[in-house]
Amino acid sequence: MKKRIFVLAMTLLISLGMMTACGKKEEAGTTVRVGSLKGPTSIGLTKLMQDDEDNKSRQDYEFTMETAADAISALIVQKELDIALVPANMASILYQKTEGKVAVIDINILGVLYGVTGDDSITEISDLSGKTVYLTGKGTTPDFVLQYLLKENGIADSVKLEYKSEATEVAAVLKNDTSAIGILPQPFVTAACTQNEALNVVLDLTKEWSKLQGDSGSMMVTGVTIARTEWMEENPEQVTLFLKEHKASTEYVNSNVEAAAELVVKYGIIEKAPIAKKAIPECNITCMTGADMKAALEGYLGVLYEQNPQSVGGKLPGETFYYIAE
Repeated sequence: MKKRIFVLAMTLLISLGMMTACGKKEEAGTTVRVGSLKGPTSIGLTKLMQDDEDNKSRQDYEFTMETAADAISALIVQKELDIALVPANMASILYQKTEGKVAVIDINILGVLYGVTGDDSITEISDLSGKTVYLTGKGTTPDFVLQYLLKENGIADSVKLEYKSEATEVAAVLKNDTSAIGILPQPFVTAACTQNEALNVVLDLTKEWSKLQGDSGSMMVTGVTIARTEWMEENPEQVTLFLKEHKASTEYVNSNVEAAAELVVKYGIIEKAPIAKKAIPECNITCMTGADMKAALEGYLGVLYEQNPQSVGGKLPGETFYYIAE
């Protein structure tokens, strides 16, 4: 009898040990604190968020999502985040502001900006002449990109820009007045057009950018991932692991749109799965690293600098701005 009890007890202990071992992360290390914006950059993270929740990620993560880029940048400056997904030009501004204490580790979003309206007379940038265009805050990526396109097309002085604090406010204007013209990022574009069938995408700002730049010109880069250099120096293995897991997450989202759409809803990025499913393919989600990342981002920031040096923090960032693994 005693022998049977002993055997049962040992079996239970072994089972518990196996369960505990299965629940552990594959890699040791401190929790990685990641901040992102509610939008395309966070969509690319959703599989990693789920893996972390299921204890399947290779390291522990703590995710923070904000609606304003300023909130994310403040957290990285205050060392309350290790990694942050921010607008490309803001990364450069933070690099200048912190005297090189942040570096870009990947590009997470390419072009996601579109012109939306119910006015079918708008088919190209030149048609905006004499019109009012609604867009998010002055000094943000949509603002710099649109101003560059207007200037290069010779109509900058004939277009009135009305700024709103968030994309949802621009969408609200379009909902109330379908003749209005708004510049929106995905997934807000899909949401606005789904909610009001009178609205259509009439301009793809990425294509308009490419028309001006040509085949050998710069790419439009909307979002990048930065990390605090101090943290990177102390945790090189965690940086490498994050890049691997971020890349895997973006590939999953792009390849499994229907399942990813459910995750996007789960994490509060988009309210409805059908909208998320339509939006994901239009978000240009990626995880571009190394030399390709540097070339694309350098060219993009160069264009912004020529237009307005303050858009990138007053000067172009130095070589330490670009993290390229050895």
